[in-house]
Amino acid sequence: MAWFKKERKARISQRTKLEIPKDAWERCESCGHVDIRERFERAFNVCGECGHHRRFSAEEYIELLTDAGTWRELFGNLRSQDPLKFENYADRLALAMKKAGTSDAVYTGFGRLEGLPYHIGVMNFAFMGGSMGSVVGEKIARLARRSVDKRLPLVIVCTSGGARMQEGVLSLMQMAKTSATIGVLKAEAIPFITILTNPTTGGVSASFAMQGDAILAEPGAVIGFAGQRVIKQTIGQDLPEGFQTAEFLVEHGQIDDVVPRGSLRETTARILRHMLGHGAAIPPAAQTLS
Repeated sequence: MAWFKKERKARISQRTKLEIPKDAWERCESCGHVDIRERFERAFNVCGECGHHRRFSAEEYIELLTDAGTWRELFGNLRSQDPLKFENYADRLALAMKKAGTSDAVYTGFGRLEGLPYHIGVMNFAFMGGSMGSVVGEKIARLARRSVDKRLPLVIVCTSGGARMQEGVLSLMQMAKTSATIGVLKAEAIPFITILTNPTTGGVSASFAMQGDAILAEPGAVIGFAGQRVIKQTIGQDLPEGFQTAEFLVEHGQIDDVVPRGSLRETTARILRHMLGHGAAIPPAAQTLS
């Protein structure tokens, strides 16, 4: 009979299914750890499981190493040319500018770090692998000369695959030009710090990158001039394991310290204060520089 039958009504779930977009996840290239992208970003793109330092953009380094609102780009109007009419170079330059901006393979500018005014250059690996051509060398040389004129410290964050072969000897000569201007910095006792990130190789490592008064590097960064295969073929000997890593170099006295990315800002500011006089107050003249 109808009054003895219990009608079954479909239950409506009170839960709403939480769906996370696939592109919200990131995987560590070293250990395979998978986590939400936001957590990687909060940790400065360092894996929370193994400590692997994933690639960090030039723009992110600028944000990390300058006080909010103090960054001002200098010499941003310089553009690479094609003096040798190298095959497809003009097209590659146009593609690189579309991908990584018009500042070539290095940003140069002025900023403050914990209130300290200073000049900072940050190489941009997204622009043709951070290769050093005429523009990169000229911007660094101009920034160094400005540091001398304004009596301001200079910090350069390095990452590069080497000299830009499409500019031939003009690219190689940037090693001499940047080294000469860094020599003026040293003669004038202007503090100069380099921060080596992964990778720092070729002409950059052979010139200004290794001339800092203090040379810092991120954990695991590959630092060297030529590749392992080329070196092995040249000297005909087996190479020590990890001989081009930051940890190997600090152990053998080629760099001063290996600093995790999360401590770079504090460490750089502390070294600058020490070089400028053990935490002495910022000179009024320097406070007005920009």
